Amino acid sequence: MPPALSSFPKISIITVVYNNVDEIEGTIKSIIQQDYPHIEYLVIDGQSNDGTLDIIDKYKSQIDVFLSEPDKGLYDAMNKGLDLATGDFVWFMNSGDHIFERDTVSKMVAQVQEDTDIIFGEVLFVDQSRKHLGTRSQLSTQKLPKTLDYNSLKKGMVVCHQAFLPRRVIAPKYINNNLSADIEWVLQCLKHSKKNTASGLILAEFLVGGISKQQHRASLWGRFKILSQHYGIIPNLWNHFLIFIRAITQKTKY
Repeated sequence: MPPALSSFPKISIITVVYNNVDEIEGTIKSIIQQDYPHIEYLVIDGQSNDGTLDIIDKYKSQIDVFLSEPDKGLYDAMNKGLDLATGDFVWFMNSGDHIFERDTVSKMVAQVQEDTDIIFGEVLFVDQSRKHLGTRSQLSTQKLPKTLDYNSLKKGMVVCHQAFLPRRVIAPKYINNNLSADIEWVLQCLKHSKKNTASGLILAEFLVGGISKQQHRASLWGRFKILSQHYGIIPNLWNHFLIFIRAITQKTKY
């Protein structure tokens, strides 16, 4: 049984970064400028050598936990963040992604109830110039549901990682070196949650791009295998066929 929440839960926000000098400052600013006081901010760096560490150093006094050392990839670094976090909820806001507005965390926390295990919301896609492209629900065949549970992912990833905050005590480790570790992590969180609360908010700006076609194909295959393990291969084949048809007819981009 998870512990009861105080009126002001602590939110552990974790930023993972490696050699991203052009984007890290915007991410840090979007977090340290939040008007909610009960934030624990962790920055996990993979021992960058491109000037990223110089940017981080400017804000060290406003970062609660900083670690810079070699890692075994993105999810290994994210696991390090989970190990070091102490908040009631954990939130990954990696380099290039921004919390949407200065009062986003305050508004989000106002929706949290005593028995909330997961709080979720929408993301706004942006390009390299930070131009707003639309929300995920506007641009994808997979719309964010009003109610979210373990069965919501039968047809794919319906919620973005950047807008999904589980209680730390139900958040498992990521499967390292697996391009589909994010959907497995979300599924495991949902499997162990009892109450999921919709924030009704855009929680984050998600920077699109940055993954190669080869990686994207591998990621899709990995997700297919994970969903088959959770829901069965025949239902999963049928659901992906429907997704494919919708993607063709609606010509969605993301």
